Amino acid sequence: MPNRITMKMRHVHGEVLLAAADSELVGKEFREGRLHIRVDPNFYGEIKVSEEMFITSLGMCTIANLVGKRVVGIAIEKEFVDPENVIYIDGIPHAQYAKMEE
Repeated sequence: MPNRITMKMRHVHGEVLLAAADSELVGKEFREGRLHIRVDPNFYGEIKVSEEMFITSLGMCTIANLVGKRVVGIAIEKEFVDPENVIYIDGIPHAQYAKMEE
């Protein structure tokens, strides 16, 4: 199934912010203990993209907010995210990524 990733890119204070989620999670909320995440379409967008477009966007962004098994799995596979830095909220993986300049 192509285009199962929903994402939005924007420029914020000199940074390129990517918000991406597995498409089926957009519009849903997840809670576990004190943790809560709302996969809001205003933040994560409504544009569905291919895995290739998502990977290209990860390479261009300086900050990423990622939700879902698919997007977090790709970010781990492509070495943008360390699996030890992934949190789970009601079984849903969530990761953040920041590119640090050397």
